Amino acid sequence: MLLPNFLHHFDPPTNVKLLKKIRAAMKPGALLATVEEVPNDDRISPPMASFSMMMLCSTPAGDAYTFRELDGMFREAGFGETTRQEVEPFTLLLTKQ
Repeated sequence: MLLPNFLHHFDPPTNVKLLKKIRAAMKPGALLATVEEVPNDDRISPPMASFSMMMLCSTPAGDAYTFRELDGMFREAGFGETTRQEVEPFTLLLTKQ
């Protein structure tokens, strides 16, 4: 299943709720591919990290989440280990049900 450029529009509880619904709709063992702009843990790099400011200013509760934050949301929703692959300027996140 593909979830492109979506999670940054919402707060973590809303994302977890959505991810739980997605997981329930997936076939067992299926892969979820998520594309996001993911800042480093310092939240100021790479240069596109200003995307976080844009989300904070233009959405009711959105943010550019770090890999650790996104992985936590996936795990809370019941997914397994998340891996990442850089596809500039985005990050491809892969997680299994």
